Amino acid sequence: MNSLSHFDESGASRMVDVTAKAVTPRMARAEGGVTMLPETLTLILDRQFSKGDVIEVARLAGIQGAKRTSDLIPLCHPLSIESIKLSIEPVGDRQLRIEAEVSLHGRTGVEMEALTAVSVAALTVYDMCKAVDREIELGPIRLVEKTGGKSGHFLRGDDGSTS
Repeated sequence: MNSLSHFDESGASRMVDVTAKAVTPRMARAEGGVTMLPETLTLILDRQFSKGDVIEVARLAGIQGAKRTSDLIPLCHPLSIESIKLSIEPVGDRQLRIEAEVSLHGRTGVEMEALTAVSVAALTVYDMCKAVDREIELGPIRLVEKTGGKSGHFLRGDDGSTS
C-alpha cells in the first residue's frame, strides 16, 4: 500500500504538489443511491413536491457541488472542470440511482468531484423530501471508474470488485 500523500515526512497536512505532473485527460464516475418509501418515489416521479422538481433540483445541486469540491474538502485542488454529467434514475419502487461523470484535462484527478456531485445530489433529495419521509437512506456512494494519471484506469466490477 502506498503512503498517504496528504502528509509530509513529519506528519503535517499538505496539499499535494502537482506542478511537475503532465496535463492529461482525466475522468471519474461515481454512483450512489437514495432509498425511500414507495409513496415518496411516486411523489418525486409525478413532480408533486411544492418545492419543485426534486430530480432537476438535485441534478443542479450535484453539478454545483462538483464545482465547489475544493471549498468543501480542505486538501482538494481547485479544478477547471470541463464536463459534468449527472443522471438520476428510479430503480424499482424505492430508490433513485445517482451517477456523476466529471472530466477535464489536468494534473490531478476528479474522483472527489464525482463523489461530491453524487453526495450533494443525494443530500438534496433528502432535504426536499424529508417532510414526507423521515426514513430516507443515502448510500452507498462509491467510485465506479477513473481514467488518467499515473495510477491509470480503475473500474469497479458489477459485483463490487475492482480491476
